[in-house]
Amino acid sequence: MTAHRCFDPQAFRTALGTFTTGVTIITSCSEEGEVVGITANSFNSVSLNPPMVLWSLAKSARSLQTFSKARHWNVHVLSTEQEELSGRFARQGEDKFAGVRLDNGLSNAPLLQDCTARFQCRTAFQYEGGDHVIFVGEVLAFDHSERAPLAFQRGQYALTTRKPREELRLGCEPPPECSYTEDLLGYLLGRSHYQLLHALRRQLQSRQLDEHAFFVLSVLCIRDGLSLDELNAFVSYTGKPVQTTTLLFLERQGLIASERKGDETLYVLTAKGRECSLEEIALAKAVEEDVSSRLGSGDVEALKVLLKRLIASTDCGVPDLWGPR
Repeated sequence: MTAHRCFDPQAFRTALGTFTTGVTIITSCSEEGEVVGITANSFNSVSLNPPMVLWSLAKSARSLQTFSKARHWNVHVLSTEQEELSGRFARQGEDKFAGVRLDNGLSNAPLLQDCTARFQCRTAFQYEGGDHVIFVGEVLAFDHSERAPLAFQRGQYALTTRKPREELRLGCEPPPECSYTEDLLGYLLGRSHYQLLHALRRQLQSRQLDEHAFFVLSVLCIRDGLSLDELNAFVSYTGKPVQTTTLLFLERQGLIASERKGDETLYVLTAKGRECSLEEIALAKAVEEDVSSRLGSGDVEALKVLLKRLIASTDCGVPDLWGPR
């Protein structure tokens, strides 16, 4: 950890950026009916009784005069689906409310839709805070949803995931000792993968298919006309390369067809195979939706982001199915 004895504004800003916050849009309306809105992460709670919240605005902001004179303003805690909206309200020089759907609120301040939470407030106090003005508001009405909140950390948008409090595990039977620990990444990834695959495998077996057939049909559904070597280039990372016997089985089932092109045998999906592949994808989606309903959309979104980063950092050169041939 680096200690800064001489005050460096940029270093101070970086240090403040380590504090993860939510992302909000604050909106209001002038007496002349001009609506304003800004993106802010300075929002915080003040009191439960009476219900009060605060946020701060730079004295250099163009909207300061409107907010300073306004009797009402609304705070919108943004969801992960509203990242584009956050960027729009953080910029200057455009009609921020163009095409944005609004709800009717208690005041003329715009009330955005599809947020994680919303607070409709009456201005209670204003304070000088260095180069900012601090607005304290009394909450007149609020609502919230199960949408995952958008977060901001170190100058970038982030996703949040819930972590069980350790005390919730007190009183539980200790796990059996084994050669793995529950915090070993490979074990966690492997177990979660095979548990998901087990659920999918049961669905596939009812259609007399297995995961090998699933891989082949899924690849051919995206990139048709591949040789055995090309198929394996896409699935060999699974440790289970496609065998000729699997292709012969799928061909006998009428799901794929082979054609000669020079010295190579290429495999394409039949109409029956494409329909079967789409059914398989629907089964996989059903398994995913079942897991999502248990984890929650926010945790699932965060998990996907982390897995994509892990895949990118450990990629052994698997070609991109969606890329040029």
